[in-house]
Amino acid sequence: MSQQNKFAYFGTPTVSRDTLAYLIEHGFVPSVVVTSPDAPRGRGLVLSPSETKTLALEHNLPVITPEKLDEAALIEIKSYACDYALVVAYGKIFPESLIDSFPHGVINVHYSLLPKYRGATPLETALLNGEKETGVTLQKMVRELDAGDIIAQESTKIAETETARELRPRLIDMGAALLVSALPNYLSGDLAPTAQDATQATRAYKIKKEDGLLDLSAPASENWQKYRAYADSIGTYFFANEKRIKITAASFSNGKFTIERIIPEGKREMAYSDFIKNRAQV
Repeated sequence: MSQQNKFAYFGTPTVSRDTLAYLIEHGFVPSVVVTSPDAPRGRGLVLSPSETKTLALEHNLPVITPEKLDEAALIEIKSYACDYALVVAYGKIFPESLIDSFPHGVINVHYSLLPKYRGATPLETALLNGEKETGVTLQKMVRELDAGDIIAQESTKIAETETARELRPRLIDMGAALLVSALPNYLSGDLAPTAQDATQATRAYKIKKEDGLLDLSAPASENWQKYRAYADSIGTYFFANEKRIKITAASFSNGKFTIERIIPEGKREMAYSDFIKNRAQV
């Protein structure tokens, strides 16, 4: 393998694993995979590797799991003499010394049409804001959050009924395919990165569990957008008789937000209509 082909891959959760699987399938095999340390997972809180580490080990790839990107970690990463790095949901801030150690830089896959929605939750924020379009951006990492030059970008329409549960895997596939198609041209110098227009930048902030609380008297479109945005992460819920009611299925039609299925606190999933009927009989 030539120096030009050597790259380090940084990532941790499912989105990173799926992207790495696509890259390997198309002949882009990293020299080293850097991911988060094993962590307690599941009900039994068993110490388990990240999804990305599991896949890397299945392919007999070297894996580094630093707690921090400190000097010791940087020395180990640099020992692989990689020409560039790819980052997909790694979760740690890169020191400039690490960014500068890759001759062709660090390429980050971001799930929005930068400079729109820089930050941690671009997909969720697009759905919260009722966007009709989103996309994927390959950007060259700099110290400032998601502010690097754009290498490639692809847009997609968001279906009116699409939630994060359907949109996320579509964007993951788009991002992986964009990497495979754009990387050769970027590395050969045939694809020149372009600067972002910082005046158009917007932010996508981290979400908290409390953000999933719905006010059922709020505008229907607002509740639908929250349901769509949080469908595959924190979820949405409301309170009835001081009990938390989790929404598992909902729809939006003719301006009306309809809750279809729920999980009342301490109970099994049920139809929302049955829940209302039971309350009326009490």
